[in-house]
Amino acid sequence: MLKGIAASSGIAIGKVFLFEEEEFIIARRDLAENEIKKEVMRFRKAIAVVKEDMKRTSKSAYEKIGKKHSRLFDAYVMILDDPMLKNGVIKMVVKEKVNVEHALQVTINRIFQSFMEVKDEYLRERSRDIIDMGKKILKSLIGMERNGLKEIPAEVIVVAHNLSPSDTIAMRKDKVIGFAIDMGGKTSHTAILAHSLGIPAVVGLKNITYNVRPDDTVIIDGNQGIIIVNPDEITIKNYEREKKKHLDAVKELDKLRDLSAVTTDGHTIELSANIEVPEEIPMIYESGSAGIGLYRTEYLFMNRNELPTEEEQYRQYSEVSKSILPYSVIIRTLDLGADRMADGMEALAERNPFMGLRALRYCLKHPEIFRSQLRAILRAAVHGNMKILLPMISAVEELRNAKEFLVKTQEELRKEGIPFKEDIELGVMIEIPSAVLTAEILAKEVDFLSIGTNDLIQYSLAVDRVNENVAELYNPLSLAVLRLIKMIIEKGHKSGKWVGMCGEMASDPEFTKILIGMGLDELSMSAISLPKIKDSIRSISFSSAQELADEVLSAKEQSEIIKILKRDKLRS
Repeated sequence: MLKGIAASSGIAIGKVFLFEEEEFIIARRDLAENEIKKEVMRFRKAIAVVKEDMKRTSKSAYEKIGKKHSRLFDAYVMILDDPMLKNGVIKMVVKEKVNVEHALQVTINRIFQSFMEVKDEYLRERSRDIIDMGKKILKSLIGMERNGLKEIPAEVIVVAHNLSPSDTIAMRKDKVIGFAIDMGGKTSHTAILAHSLGIPAVVGLKNITYNVRPDDTVIIDGNQGIIIVNPDEITIKNYEREKKKHLDAVKELDKLRDLSAVTTDGHTIELSANIEVPEEIPMIYESGSAGIGLYRTEYLFMNRNELPTEEEQYRQYSEVSKSILPYSVIIRTLDLGADRMADGMEALAERNPFMGLRALRYCLKHPEIFRSQLRAILRAAVHGNMKILLPMISAVEELRNAKEFLVKTQEELRKEGIPFKEDIELGVMIEIPSAVLTAEILAKEVDFLSIGTNDLIQYSLAVDRVNENVAELYNPLSLAVLRLIKMIIEKGHKSGKWVGMCGEMASDPEFTKILIGMGLDELSMSAISLPKIKDSIRSISFSSAQELADEVLSAKEQSEIIKILKRDKLRS
């Protein structure tokens, strides 16, 4: 049994088709002066060939899964046009007088390493896309063709070190019934496409390619992220039953798509989705979301030599705003720090970037960046129902500085005669203990509060959740954390403001009943998690949720909380 990351739900049982990774052995070759121009032309031609191939793949995606999902491939064309890649390779060829294959490999590895140093999971996953496109360009340069997945003769489970979205889209659904790969995470483009195609998938297995052979029988449990190699008959029969149960459950959850998230006694909760890029919008439609509760804008600033222009931001924000109508979009202003600073942005070396110059603090120190983003947001808000969310507020003075900056930006647009949304709603993320303690002051200054549990838990418990030495102490059910959440909700409601939650805690059904009972008005999560949360809400009464929350908040220690939850589950 191997444990990985559940990327696409479902269960598949079948024979292994081992899709082996190509090996590229690229030697450095010094160029004569008269070869340089020719080498640059080879690179430009390879880029053009790969770009045409991506357009054909996009067309195939359109035919298989529709226009909305085929837009995922636009991101790959953007990588091919990225100055960091193109200019980096050409500069190395010209300056160091080396062959383009070597320059490409060095440049790709440099970009990959910079992405892997970023703590944000989604941005780390984009490094896989860079590697994928680099390999495609290399294959074009050396005239190498990879055997695709189109000619598979029978139903199989594809096992590979890595699968590009191009490989995934080439799969025939009647032949490929699941896949398991060494690399990847939940937010990779491949995982998104697997979900769209309805293919059970487990990624991040690290070494499955070394643990299976062609024609081995494997079980993929895409619900739990488990792979079982050569199972016995009893295990196969058990999973056949689980497979039927899963298919029945998916059919039932699909029926909830157009229904409200309302408890059995009539209490309604708004469910929204979190996104990073516009390509995720199709998944929002499928999930039955009531809008976007958190639009992270950081990805637009990454993997580039210069900052995005106001116009570039305006176009992307407008696309999201229009696409989600008639629902609203809560767009979070830039949340970057020294741990994941974009190129082109001044960054200080900080020993503890989580407590350093980041998010709103950085924006207020660099008004030209903040001004450009606010202008783009205000202009884009004309095309839909957009709200602004300010991250990492630690004191009311920071909020007032940001509001003053917003007013000045509006005055600037007004003088220039540029249309913008005058009455845009403003909210703050409550993710720092000092913001919790002053939440009643903050709430009076804004239109809504949004709880960011990932950092709130981290800051409150003094636990770095990516540090394996203390990761087990990162506990959403800590009594301290639960009481802080309750305090935020009470202070927000006392000021007549609605309170939402956009951290990972919102996407876990184990916490849904407690959160509803504490009085949260809105939950925002990844689109894939939304149907299960909606099902949980529709199966409980608000009164019983309130009773559970009161009982948990009155507990004296962790073990008591666990007993209360187990007892409640048995009653249900």
